Amino acid sequence: MLEQKPSNWKDRLRASGIHLGLSLCIAALAAWLVFGLWYPYPYREISGGRELFLIVIAVDVILGPLITLVVFNRAKPWTELRRDLIIVVLIQLAALGYGLWTVWVARPVHLVFEYKLFRVVHAIDIPVELLDKTPTGITALPMTGPTLLSLRPFKDSGESMDATLAAVGGGSLSARPDLWQPYEAASAEIRREAKPVSDLKARFAAHAAAIDAVIAAKGRKPESLVYLPLVGRKTFWTVFLDPTNGDVVAFMPLDSF
Repeated sequence: MLEQKPSNWKDRLRASGIHLGLSLCIAALAAWLVFGLWYPYPYREISGGRELFLIVIAVDVILGPLITLVVFNRAKPWTELRRDLIIVVLIQLAALGYGLWTVWVARPVHLVFEYKLFRVVHAIDIPVELLDKTPTGITALPMTGPTLLSLRPFKDSGESMDATLAAVGGGSLSARPDLWQPYEAASAEIRREAKPVSDLKARFAAHAAAIDAVIAAKGRKPESLVYLPLVGRKTFWTVFLDPTNGDVVAFMPLDSF
């Protein structure tokens, strides 16, 4: 087996390093897209956006430069070397495209008040056959992060039964476009269901200081807010609200059920 010259390894490492630098630049742009538009805080944590993105980028950033390290060889004819590098780039772009598509279809699109709690709805959760029942004025699949919605009251007991059975079958009520309404339409129900923050601190005394810190970071006092539980993809959080208008003020990774 022939040993490769040190200069050949230097060329490979240089080419791989350049490829790595370009890959990191592309990863930075992808991060802006994912965390700036699709998964703004706190949804990068509630909806697992951070984990999904890191898996995609770790594979993509490592994959391309490593393949370049293997295939780059100045002893090859230029046409062959160019072909190899083009193939590497195409493989990397395909992997990145598939990864971003996976993150895209799993993105959070709505934060919905569901009668007694908040639930994050993701694009993949919404039944395609119900999309045409989205109320006028509501965008079913927004591209720039979750919007606030609420669920309207059931029209009758039959609709309530049908929706409940569908939810038991695996789909949440909040993911049904035919039940959506503007967030403000449920302001009275939100104020009725929300509980004082003092109750939350009494229930979770060990987290009282953390609760105060989250609220203080928003320039508010605990006695000026109320709270409701929030259901994410795999975690439970708490939403702090202004009791006068139902505006969402802050989020905290605390299961308040």
